[in-house]
Amino acid sequence: MRRVSIFGATGSIGQSTIDLIARTPEAYDVVALTGGRNIARLADDAVRLGAELAVTAHDELLDDLRAALVGTGTEAAAGESALIEAAVRPADWVMSAIVGAAGLRPGLKALEQGGTLALANKESLVTAGPLLMEVARAHGATVLPVDSEHSAIFQALVGEDMSAVERIIITASGGAFRDWPLADLERATVKEASRHPNWAMGQRITIDSASMFNKALEIIETHEFFGIAPERIEVLVHPESLVHALVGFRDGALMAHLGVSDMRHAIGYALNWPAREALPVGRLDLAGIGQLNFRHPDEARYPALRLAREVMARGGLSGAVFNAAKEATLDGFIAGRIGFTGMAGVVEAVLERIGSNEGLIDANMTLDNIRAADHVARSLADEEMRERAA
Repeated sequence: MRRVSIFGATGSIGQSTIDLIARTPEAYDVVALTGGRNIARLADDAVRLGAELAVTAHDELLDDLRAALVGTGTEAAAGESALIEAAVRPADWVMSAIVGAAGLRPGLKALEQGGTLALANKESLVTAGPLLMEVARAHGATVLPVDSEHSAIFQALVGEDMSAVERIIITASGGAFRDWPLADLERATVKEASRHPNWAMGQRITIDSASMFNKALEIIETHEFFGIAPERIEVLVHPESLVHALVGFRDGALMAHLGVSDMRHAIGYALNWPAREALPVGRLDLAGIGQLNFRHPDEARYPALRLAREVMARGGLSGAVFNAAKEATLDGFIAGRIGFTGMAGVVEAVLERIGSNEGLIDANMTLDNIRAADHVARSLADEEMRERAA
């Protein structure tokens, strides 16, 4: 029986992971589930799976969680210290699906236990890729990608030599505004940005898809995880969202990973790796689909892609700055403090302002320094938004 924990259990990735585990509960011993404000869901899943510990990230909700778990045998805890306690409890396999920079520290602590970390938290690699991979190596831990694009790359590379890889291509749906006239983007609303053309996701990731900031993070993630040079990473807009990534080799061959848009595929691959087990996902009918379309992204429409390449060229803690500024401006857009097209401008301004502070950007990659860069970037993003609104 494998001991597993799920960080971010109440989100879409966490729920898909629970769906897979709950199909064969006898195969798993669930150590910990962590979540946010959805206490009812967190408690219900903890009881259903017989979890040892359930943690909410919000201290003020501890009493609610305790009340929901009375008499169940599942411990209740809350706050950052409780998340770390969950991370250090021995587990063979841990899903890291906490959204944003908040997922970094629990993921690092889980790696220190020497098991397998299934990484759905792309921000961990963006903000601290070298640190995360070094911790994994130092403790004999394994990191498996769960983002659909990076799982696809990982699968296409099985049995291959990285020295034979010429390029990696990740695909993007193009988001809510992929076919809008450029002139109309400035007036795009939060409601419009929150409607994905292909599938239903959480609001924040859907808006990040519309701006392609999510793909910008994934470019950096590809560089950090696979160690491939930034200039060899390409992005294609693929409206059907069926080809998740392609790997090009020096002999001219392209290995493509295709599949339905169901995160249970990437999750299930990581859960069962190195084996392939049957998964409850749809099968593609290529004849029924008929055709697949691809086009180069317009960087005037998606300036986040250019910013990602500048971040990789700068290195150091610029990934932490980029991610923090992105998260802060997304909050600002949702709150009505800045327009859709203004987000990239604020992030670029923060990068330029911090770029002149080499002592911060080039500081050693420690958790404390990453947090410091994150704090400064959020403060500057807030200042930029105030100035632009004045």
